[in-house]
Amino acid sequence: MTALTCATLLSNHPQAWQSATVHPFLQNCQQGTITPDQFNTWLVQDYLFVTEFTRLAAQLLAAAPVSHFDTLLSGMAALKDELLWFQAKATERSLSLSAALQPTCQAYCEFMQSQATQPYAVQATTFWAIELAYNQGWQTHSPMPEPYTEFADRWGNPGFTDYVRLLEQQANAALATADTTEQKQAEQSFLKVAQLEKDFWQMAFLAE
Repeated sequence: MTALTCATLLSNHPQAWQSATVHPFLQNCQQGTITPDQFNTWLVQDYLFVTEFTRLAAQLLAAAPVSHFDTLLSGMAALKDELLWFQAKATERSLSLSAALQPTCQAYCEFMQSQATQPYAVQATTFWAIELAYNQGWQTHSPMPEPYTEFADRWGNPGFTDYVRLLEQQANAALATADTTEQKQAEQSFLKVAQLEKDFWQMAFLAE
């Protein structure tokens, strides 16, 4: 059995991944034509997403081999900073972070919660895919004008790219010993992330 890799997932599903990382929301941010309401909708929902993503990171750490701890712990430290940063951005824009979850964000959070029962190889693949989508999405549409420059820099910077590559290596290591069922589950999760990412960008245009 040939082991599944992250690179194989990307090469086997280029259209799905393109939809996850290239979207009018990001293009409009780059062009400076996104409306404040659209961006603020995304910002609040993304904060709510990251709170659940932090729990996903904790679940992943609980399932991971000790050799993977350093990378995952560095990511969790960054998430602490990111949550505080979101709170500061919301204050600057006079936004409430106690807003209800939009249906798209709710679906994404429920998907992340479901990962708790998955094998480590599946969880690691999911975690890598989510971080890669942010990294490539913002990096591909950089540079961005103010006031979106810092958002593109946060997720599109070389340091974050390096972190995502480490996540890829760890996911590949887990997939190398995964059985056929687990590999299929990992592929399904990858495609689910791609769909949810596309839907999440689109949510900014659909919210009332």
